[in-house]
Formats: sequence, structure tokens, C-alpha cells
Amino acid sequence: MKNKRLQLPALAILALTGIYGFAAGPTGNVVDEVAWVVGDEAIFRSDVEEAYQQMRSEGTVITGDPYCVIPEQLAVQKLYLHQAKLDTIEVPESQVHASVDQRINFFIANLGSKEKVEEYFRKSIPQLRENLLEMTRNNAVIGQVQRELTKDIKGTPSEVRKYFDALPADSVPYVPLMVEAQIITLNPNVPRQEIEDVKARLRDYADRVNRGETPFSTLAIMYSEDGSSMQGGELGFHGRGEWVPEFSNVAFNLSDPKKVSRIVETEYGYHIIQLIEKRGDQVNVRHILLTPKVSSKDLEDATNRLDSIRKEIVAGTLPFDVAARHLSQDKDTRLNKGIMMNQTQNSINAGSSRFEMSELPPEIARHIEKMKVGDISEAFVMKDPKRNKDIAVVVKLTNRIDGHRANLSDDYHLLKGMYEDHKSQQLLDAWVEKKIKDTYVRIEDGWNTCDFRYNGWLNNSK
Repeated sequence: MKNKRLQLPALAILALTGIYGFAAGPTGNVVDEVAWVVGDEAIFRSDVEEAYQQMRSEGTVITGDPYCVIPEQLAVQKLYLHQAKLDTIEVPESQVHASVDQRINFFIANLGSKEKVEEYFRKSIPQLRENLLEMTRNNAVIGQVQRELTKDIKGTPSEVRKYFDALPADSVPYVPLMVEAQIITLNPNVPRQEIEDVKARLRDYADRVNRGETPFSTLAIMYSEDGSSMQGGELGFHGRGEWVPEFSNVAFNLSDPKKVSRIVETEYGYHIIQLIEKRGDQVNVRHILLTPKVSSKDLEDATNRLDSIRKEIVAGTLPFDVAARHLSQDKDTRLNKGIMMNQTQNSINAGSSRFEMSELPPEIARHIEKMKVGDISEAFVMKDPKRNKDIAVVVKLTNRIDGHRANLSDDYHLLKGMYEDHKSQQLLDAWVEKKIKDTYVRIEDGWNTCDFRYNGWLNNSK
């Protein structure tokens, strides 16, 4: 949980700059100029205007003069990136590409189509992707520098208690309603003919590529059901352990970039794979994913089977834990008594069994909202958020923690995180101010009449 919520203001700006095309300020005629120089890198007026324009469009509140706040945050960002170069800190490209794929898919899902995404951002998808890659890479590098600097900060019980006792009453956080739950899932049976149809389509695609009729990437864009379809199915460089074993075993054994693999079955569906490049112990491939379609009758049958299991659990003849272990097809929970674990990034509950209602899949949240502790839902259908498949589910509500002001007995995990974040922020603030003293800084006239957050900018301005 360490540093889950720790974010310097610089990162807020980093998340905004570079995505939108430059939009002029109110005058419509912004003259680009150097505002700051940090080390050997310049911060231009256009950088500041672009960030400011986007923050305004999103309704982001800026405390203070934006022409003071934003360039300072961009300058802090440059200090971290410079430190990353000194420490030769890099991040796995596969991680960067996966994160960008996820964001672009999110944009498409929320805006409705690729065309609407391009219209909204005033960039083509490839341009947007390039901007996001740089932004995501820098974010990850800065986060790694921060984690390295703060890795030794750990709160002891006495330190956490002292920190909590000193908190003003209005600073004690309100903890929203949280729940804990167990889950059992069943996958619907897929008709054999549907599977054979999917395989036939994949064999046809592979034959077209192997004969040189159609590029693999074109077929991936047109037909693949994976988020990577926008990049022609390209996944970026990954290590063997970063994919499910069935996929990795085939991908890492490919040797001819002109040929296509055999059909590979994974929990996500059926794939064909083409090698792009091998580099050390990593490989970059393209793939096409097709998922057999499930009929409403198949889903109904799975739901009925799961309802029968539920009746045995409710009758007391089959413990929920045992049913989860032996009957559930949810690989993430079946060996853990069906206990759901929170995987929400940057959540205080990440890695624990507690969920805020907004962190649950929406179908599960709707059922749990009406349940009492110990209740077991009737079987229902939901979309598996990781595998994008319809599945049948029953959930048991095992605990409900009503909303309350944080206290040490119920919320030690939260308060320990707050203490560690507080100490980490103090350490990082001190690091930034020391870095400022050791760095060449020039702030141009018109940009230097500010009450900056960090000390030393003006003293060090050459």
C-alpha cells in the first residue's frame, strides 16, 4: 500500500500536457517564448498554455496563479526526469504500451468510437498514442524515482498513533461504506460449432498472411477483438512471464516473422500470433484474438447450474468455501475460499479484501447494495472485467463496514498509509529543494514575480 496515493503536483500537469494539440489562450494569438530554463531544458509559454487550457476544460481547480503554479510543476517534473537519467532508471516498454492501450480503450468506450476520440483530442489515434506513450513513460519513471527515494519509510504503530492523535478533527478522513465478499463463477458452455467457426476464421487469416495476400496487421485492425487491434495487434516487448503460459509458450518459440503460429487457446479466447522481433529475453509479437460467442440459452443454463449450487450452500449441505474451491471457475479467487481481492490501482484498499462500492464491478455492486451480511445472492450474469466474457456469478456478502470517521482500531491500514505518505511528501519536498540548489535555473522576466511552493528557484536563478 506504500505510496499508493502519493502524487506530486508535477504529475498532475504531466498527465495533461502533450495529449491535446496546442490551443491558444483567450487572445487567440499566443506568442511562444521561453519562460523557464531548468538545467539544459526550456519550458515554453506554449507548454504552460497547453496545460492551463486543458485544466480549464476539465474544470480542474488551480490554487494560485496558473502562470506561477504550472511552470513550477513542469520544472519539478524536469528535476525528477534528470535524476532518472543519472540513476539510469527505465521502465518496461511492455508496461507502458499496456497502460496506453488501456487508456485508449477507455477513451473509445466512453466517447463511442475511434473517430469521436480523434475529434475530441484533435489528433489521430497514432498521434494520440505517441503522446500518451511519452507521457506514460515519464509518469512511470518519475514514480520509480519517488519510490526509490521513499522506499525506507515505514510507519511503526507508535508513530502512526502519534500522527493520528495530532491530526486536527477536521483532518481525520471519512471512510466510506466498504464491503468484503466471496464469489463463485461458472463459464457458460460454448457450442462446439461456434468454436470450430472461430478456428476456421483464424485458419483463413493465417493462410492469407502465409500466402502473402494480406498483412497480418491489416487483418488484426479489421477483425481482432483485443484492444491491441488499433496497433495492428502489436503487443510490444514482453518477458515470458508477462503473458499467460499458453500464449507465451507459442510466442517465444516463433522464429520466422513471415509465418503465423498455430491457433492458441487461452482463457481470453483463440489467437494466432506473428513474430515481430526478439530482443534478449523479450519478444514483440502481433496477435489476432477471436472469442466464441455465447448464446442467451448457454448463459441461462450456466445460471441455472449455479443456482442449484447456491441452493445446496443455503441449505447447509455445501459450505461456500468448499464450493468456491472445487466448483468455481474464477482462477483469481477459487484457491482463496472465493474471497475477492481489490486490484484497483491507487486505491487505499488495493491488495486487501475491502472494496468501496465504486470499486466493485457494477453488476456485483447492484446486488450487494441490497444484501445483509451473510446473504448469498441468486445467480446472475456479469461481464468478466479482465477477460471481457459473460459469466454466471453468485456472491456472498461477508462484511459491511458502514461509513465513519477513521479510527485506529478499524482503519489502521488507512492511517498507516496516510502517515507514510506524509513522511514521504516531506522527504520529497526536501529532495526537490536540495535539487533546485544544485541545478542551473533561469526564470525570465515576467515569470519570476511569484510566490512559489518550493524555496530556491529565485535564489538560484542565474
